[in-house]
Amino acid sequence: MELEILEKRENPLLNRIEVRFRIKHEGEKTPERELVRNDLAEEFKVNKDLIIIDYIRPHFGIAMSSGYAKIYKSVEDGKKVEPDYVLKRNNFGVKKKEEKKEEEKKEKEAEVEGTAESEEERQKVKM
Repeated sequence: MELEILEKRENPLLNRIEVRFRIKHEGEKTPERELVRNDLAEEFKVNKDLIIIDYIRPHFGIAMSSGYAKIYKSVEDGKKVEPDYVLKRNNFGVKKKEEKKEEEKKEKEAEVEGTAESEEERQKVKM
């Protein structure tokens, strides 16, 4: 897979860089968004979590695809502008399942500790 940048434009109003690109993928299927995000992240030296790929369109009859991507300065900037379905499609700002599970465990532990303390306080008040 070979990535070629056709156009790069700075958009200061929306705090992003807009990129048009072409991918040559001889003998392979159209590359997945995740692979293209990785290549764009390497090319522009940014975190891949800040990249949203709008589309990748294959050309008919040749092993080439064209696409359009947006590279945001921060996750918050992207969430302000992009619709939810685009954010989901690109896993933009979405925490991994493992991180979510860890946060849920911490929240449950805090709740359990809080209820245990409140029960002890209730028993003291009753006496």
